[in-house]
Amino acid sequence: MIDRIDHIVLTTRDRDACIRFYTGILGMRLEKFTTPTEERLALKFGNQKINLHEWGREFDPRAHVPVPGSLDLCFIASAPLEEVIAKLAGAGVRIMQGPVMKTGAAGPIRSVYVRDPDLNLIEISVPAGPELAQSPAISTSTRSAAA
Repeated sequence: MIDRIDHIVLTTRDRDACIRFYTGILGMRLEKFTTPTEERLALKFGNQKINLHEWGREFDPRAHVPVPGSLDLCFIASAPLEEVIAKLAGAGVRIMQGPVMKTGAAGPIRSVYVRDPDLNLIEISVPAGPELAQSPAISTSTRSAAA
């Protein structure tokens, strides 16, 4: 019955910091769109988007308790994980954990974990081949980038 996720909604305390993180660091595109009652903002990537709600000014309908920092998202990167790590480090984003092996929707993935400006947990991953899935050095390692 369900085929895919079209969009999710992120509630943010600081719209500008949120937009800078997702566009400037993660490379998403900011899009403005209108509904019959208001103008809205979304972060686009691939065939998906993240609609933005500002905390205390959410659009209806909305989640029962929309709060900043409550999301745990995993994004599949279009670049090698080493490039992702370098980009995060260059932007001063602390890597909380990783690279580590995890299980994604389509199979094994290598991941790093960071926090966005609202403290949502953001996992950035790449598909992992079977040779990496067996590597104990990768599956148990953690690292921090310079903040």
